[in-house]
Amino acid sequence: MSLLDLVGWIGSAILVWSLLQSRILRLRLINLVGCVILIAFNLLAGVWPMVGLNVVLAVINVVYLQKMLRSRHSPATYSVVPTEPTAPYVQHLLSVHGTDVERFAPAFRDAVVDATEAYLIVRGDETVGYVLLHDAGDGVAQIDLDYVTERYRDFTPGEFVFRRSDLLRDRGYTSVRTRAGSASTAPYYEKIGFTATGDAYELNLTRTSA
Repeated sequence: MSLLDLVGWIGSAILVWSLLQSRILRLRLINLVGCVILIAFNLLAGVWPMVGLNVVLAVINVVYLQKMLRSRHSPATYSVVPTEPTAPYVQHLLSVHGTDVERFAPAFRDAVVDATEAYLIVRGDETVGYVLLHDAGDGVAQIDLDYVTERYRDFTPGEFVFRRSDLLRDRGYTSVRTRAGSASTAPYYEKIGFTATGDAYELNLTRTSA
């Protein structure tokens, strides 16, 4: 096998691998890499129709990536809908995502019992995540469950509950705290402004702004 053939096979493999991704941002990024490699391969091989095809696919990927990255923090893209933890739709979501939720939040069954408030994070007509919490006293909203569906796990939609809406402030909360032992989710919470407090993370709502 020549080096050029190897480049073609690698590009094709990356393109196929991209289609196996569940996360939409990751799918677009990997697909774009595959397209760029195949553009180079087909240029060197002189296969012009495939050059054109991969150029078009690369441009489409870039356009969608720009849209996703521009809208990831936009209140016009995501909405927060308050509901109850015992609402049938919330229970349905917990049932559908139960196995996945347990992987990221093993204590989620206790969370369902503890939670007194629920917030759905919606993009258009799709529920991309939800937050369950309860009043821990002294103005602290205790997060019992903060879940994002796999498609949107490269984004931070929970910020629309904690930072980009006044729902929690309007309910009298002055801070939001994660469950104890949330070190594994530290990067996510740090991205949206939480700071370490012991073995948990906390966000001061009096300092946040939309």
